[in-house]
Amino acid sequence: MNDTKKLGRPRTFDYDEALLEAMGVFWAKGYDGASLRDLTKAMGITGPSMYSAFGDKRELYLKTIDRYADVNGCEPVVVFETEPDIEKAVRGFLEEVIKYATDNGSGAKGCFLASSVSTNIGQVEGVAERVAAAIDDTDQRLAARFEKEKEKGNLPADFPSLERAALLYDIRQGYMFRGRAGWTEEQLQRDLDHRVQMILSH
Repeated sequence: MNDTKKLGRPRTFDYDEALLEAMGVFWAKGYDGASLRDLTKAMGITGPSMYSAFGDKRELYLKTIDRYADVNGCEPVVVFETEPDIEKAVRGFLEEVIKYATDNGSGAKGCFLASSVSTNIGQVEGVAERVAAAIDDTDQRLAARFEKEKEKGNLPADFPSLERAALLYDIRQGYMFRGRAGWTEEQLQRDLDHRVQMILSH
């Protein structure tokens, strides 16, 4: 009997796309509410294919968290890190957040970590560590940019970089929550100048 047909069978689905579809199900229904049938239907794959590529439901859930932290939390941070002018960098960060909070093409507004995943901290093993790591990583990247501005003399030597980084992240989460509650881009833009100055105040 020839067993070669059983070996090395290529995937017939897009891994990243399937992961995003699974994230959408978890986001809409929560971890407990998302059945394996819901997940495999959205991902367009069979149960065995899901287990082979992603593991069980918990492992799949953790992979969606990692995916979200790597991709969705990144764009505002990249804008913040690459804009040469620090005031424009803070504004650009917040504008990107507002844009995402109010016009997410997937239809799921707000922040996956804050609005959905955080409810499973202490309930699903591995979630707490991932959420904490995502927050800490963002804080550190934002703080590093403030530190560079201090070295250039654009911010005072006693500027509290990590504290303002945390404040910037917390404002981000506030925007995400308001976006999920139905606030428009125009509404969230109204106090943008004040928030930029609040972040950079000496």
